[in-house]
Amino acid sequence: MSDPIVSPATLPPAAAPAVATARMRETAEAFEASFLSQMLKPMFEGLSTEAPFGGGEAEGTWRGFLVDAMAKQAVRGGGIGLADQVVAEMLRMQEQGQ
Repeated sequence: MSDPIVSPATLPPAAAPAVATARMRETAEAFEASFLSQMLKPMFEGLSTEAPFGGGEAEGTWRGFLVDAMAKQAVRGGGIGLADQVVAEMLRMQEQGQ
């Protein structure tokens, strides 16, 4: 998790781009996890939560958290490359703004 007190403006000039790039990467990975979560949700909607192997009502209640956790784990494992594209676009946009 990023430290809210450290900002690129308070760091030496050499360290500022590294912090900005790390935050871009963190944001891009969060976006990719959110995207994957939305793509995975329909896959689990039709699953039965009935006994003997289902979790009952609690499974339906907590399924969204499971899907989010699976998406985050997929991103930690390399994801689908969406975060890389988002970071590249963010850097390109930042360079155009300067």
